[in-house]
Amino acid sequence: MNPSPTPTTAIHRLSRRQFIQYSSIWISSNFIGACNNENTRTTTNSRLDKVTFGTNWIAQAEHGGFYQAIATGIYQDHGLEVTIKMGGPQVPSGTQLLMGGAVDFFMGHGIDAINAVAQGIPKVTVAAIFQKDPQCIIAHPNTAVKTLADLKGKPIYISTSANVTYWPILKAKYGFGDEQQRPYNFNSAPFLTDKNAAQQGYVTSEPFAIEQQGGFKPLVFLLADYGYQTYSTTIETKQELIAKNPDLVQRFVDASIKGWYSYLKNPQPGNQLIKQENPEMTDEQLAYSIGKLQEYGMIVSGAAEQQGIGAMTEERWKSLHDSMVNTRISQSNVNYRDAFSLQFVNKGAGYYQQPVSVSDRSMSLK
Repeated sequence: MNPSPTPTTAIHRLSRRQFIQYSSIWISSNFIGACNNENTRTTTNSRLDKVTFGTNWIAQAEHGGFYQAIATGIYQDHGLEVTIKMGGPQVPSGTQLLMGGAVDFFMGHGIDAINAVAQGIPKVTVAAIFQKDPQCIIAHPNTAVKTLADLKGKPIYISTSANVTYWPILKAKYGFGDEQQRPYNFNSAPFLTDKNAAQQGYVTSEPFAIEQQGGFKPLVFLLADYGYQTYSTTIETKQELIAKNPDLVQRFVDASIKGWYSYLKNPQPGNQLIKQENPEMTDEQLAYSIGKLQEYGMIVSGAAEQQGIGAMTEERWKSLHDSMVNTRISQSNVNYRDAFSLQFVNKGAGYYQQPVSVSDRSMSLK
């Protein structure tokens, strides 16, 4: 897990800690476009704008729309040659990569974006793919636990990043105490052996692995349904790029959103690419994750139903900041409006279904 909020690992993916160095983990839309594959384009264009996008973990369904936009040529249709660099526990934080110029865009998180403003870091969220964060708390069935509040006083395995994201909310709302914390280090074995314990996870991933490994269906509490209202799987970039090349930012946002619409409709192209990049990924896990994304309305809910995937509102950002202030994650004088821009989203769901017309563009990142 990287320092910013990210998906936790499933049991069958424990070797995430062992994968190869970040510099060699990449996949490019231009490379895919040149492959002889029925799901990809077969032409390349040397005049495509080269863009690098960093994800917050290794390839999985939670990143599916971005891989879909590569696999189906959507990025190329928008004049882009996109390289995806995968994240992971050995990879520097997204903010470091973005501000250091290693990537042009990064898969971010609402709370981290507001914290960045407080630190004077000039990055901006330009789209929010997930209207709900997949973070959940998982508990054993057939115990006294029936609701999230029932976990008060019980051991909960959580990561260190929880202390600046959802844990303060659970403390304020349900009276949870720091003495309940147990270190979560990408291994569900302690949870499986202690029926009195709970653990963090992603609703799209860990419950499936726990069911496979433990032979039982766990209780799952999606924190987005319990007051944790941050945007997730966002697209963020530097203020400098927005000022210098808003057209490129717009094309990347539009193409990524269209990739997500395409992925939710027919995920096969994106899934093939995900499995190519992450050979441990299974069809069963992918199907489960996509099902949960749709079941919980992670992507198409709230403002996104009318305004399109990626939608954001100032009211939602204000509510998020207010909750951060109330739980002492942020100060009241932080200008949360600097954390986001509505310039590139909220075009209406129908906009992203229109055919693409790409004019001849010169390389704008050179």
